[in-house]
Amino acid sequence: MERLRIGSYDEFAQYEGKDLGQSEWLEVTQDRINQFADATSDHQWIHVDPERAKDGPFGQTIAHGYLTLSLLPYLWEQIVDVHNLKMMVNYGMDKMRFGKEVRSGQRIRLVTHLAGIANLRGITKVEIKFHIEIEGERKHALEGLCTFLYYFS
Repeated sequence: MERLRIGSYDEFAQYEGKDLGQSEWLEVTQDRINQFADATSDHQWIHVDPERAKDGPFGQTIAHGYLTLSLLPYLWEQIVDVHNLKMMVNYGMDKMRFGKEVRSGQRIRLVTHLAGIANLRGITKVEIKFHIEIEGERKHALEGLCTFLYYFS
């Protein structure tokens, strides 16, 4: 999959209102879930106890919703190569909805659309409408609107 290569406001602007692409599939392993639990001190059994989770509402362990969200930057970098940067800042997340749990071992990918772009006195504000798909599932794991500020050189 070829990434878009963008190095200026004008290069981003040509994609406004268009789909930007999708990432590769990424398996959400139990090891990744456990590492996230350790990093956040969220060791709820539905995430980290496979034996107990077998009898739980999902039949197995599931990823933390915030783990799914935290994978967004990694997956985003597979879609767009933003270069010629001084700095990039995460500016906001809006209309976030967790639609379906991600079970341990399932694969997810990011699908993106450039919903809006603005030039704020030389700072490029980009609004990306996104959803994170679960392979083989109709419902999305997560959807929303993320806003980045790009400070191009």
